[in-house]
Amino acid sequence: MTISSSLAAGVAGLAANASRLATIADNIANSATYGYKRAVADFSSLVIESGEGTYSAGGVRVTTQRMIDQTGSLASTDNPTDIAVRGRGFLPVTTESSVLNSIGNYPLFLATTGSFRTDEDGFLRTPAGITLMGWPADADGSIPTFARDTGDGLEPVQINVNQFTSEPTTRIALGVNLPATETEFGSSGAALPLSVEYFDNLGTSQSINIEFTPTVPAVAGGASNTWTMTLTDSAAAGATIGEYTVVFDASRGSGGTITSVTPVSGGAYDPVTGDFEVNVAGGPIAINIGAVGAGDGLTQLSDSFAPTSISKDGSPVGNLISVEIDANGFIKANFDIGITRTIYQIPLIDLPNPNGLISYDNQIYATSADSGTMFLWDAADGPTGDIVSYALEESATDVAGELTQLIQTQRAYSSNAKVIQTVDEMLQETTNIKR
Repeated sequence: MTISSSLAAGVAGLAANASRLATIADNIANSATYGYKRAVADFSSLVIESGEGTYSAGGVRVTTQRMIDQTGSLASTDNPTDIAVRGRGFLPVTTESSVLNSIGNYPLFLATTGSFRTDEDGFLRTPAGITLMGWPADADGSIPTFARDTGDGLEPVQINVNQFTSEPTTRIALGVNLPATETEFGSSGAALPLSVEYFDNLGTSQSINIEFTPTVPAVAGGASNTWTMTLTDSAAAGATIGEYTVVFDASRGSGGTITSVTPVSGGAYDPVTGDFEVNVAGGPIAINIGAVGAGDGLTQLSDSFAPTSISKDGSPVGNLISVEIDANGFIKANFDIGITRTIYQIPLIDLPNPNGLISYDNQIYATSADSGTMFLWDAADGPTGDIVSYALEESATDVAGELTQLIQTQRAYSSNAKVIQTVDEMLQETTNIKR
């Protein structure tokens, strides 16, 4: 009976608009929730085969969906580990419970933003317990190669606030002026000492002690312009690690520059770069004394012994003072000795259909058959955007638009209720025919 189908259509309309009202209520309630993705209700008609001269109302069917690919604007914060994805991609996260249980195989979820701070164990997590994940770096700060189609290599990011670090010295550059008068006949021939600090593999301060001994001519007239440079290592009980004969130019235009360096012991001297290598107790160190004819390392001028410049890499033991996350997803630890070391990399996860993800509490998502297979990209590489620190993604809810839809939904609900009321009155009239 067509009148009965009208009643069923009205009931279906009430149910559909009730579902739409629920999505609107959810969107408005989360208008201030960081990372929230708005839900929408889509209506589709149902058609029932009708006989000739009659029509049966099929009603309406509702499907709800969360628009995960729609992003909110970014809001700045004062926390360096508040991060948001600018553009396409998702952050890898896991749950606090899995981290506390130390199950090893952490479930992988996706998020677009999060206010991460260290907890009592140093894990970066949100107040709701969502824990950030990343690829751990090696001791030298490099990121190993991990599979990009699985999250098996990801680990919860843990910051050790009591962490120490140091960097061994691997290179020293010497700028020293040797007195030309010391290589003349009648000079004392006394060795001129110089001590250069370096840091060993454990961050301990050691020193390379250098003696410059002039070659004094045996007979009067002229100068030898030749020195013997002897290097010893304090970490090896003063053992000699290198000895070199250095000859300087005395000609016009190039006077005072290195002419040749001949090793007696130690690594070979490169006349183009000015480098030679010596082995201290902890390993090799490259020492630069200047190239032949350059005049920017060892020089022999005038009558004064003067170290003009000494530079080196490496550092002593330092304490971690802060952590920051750059646009490429590298988590870097800053130490009070002025060095920065990469400790994790946060990849960005991309999928063919973000709207096919399964939604969970606290604005996190899980992959499904509808979302497609995932791939882990370096941030700002491929189709993905970059990572913004000191920022959170605001809710994607447009309150004005939701209120407008609320008015439309209310009208539609009232109209469907009116249909039911009308059908009831018509059925009452049909009942009254018998009287």
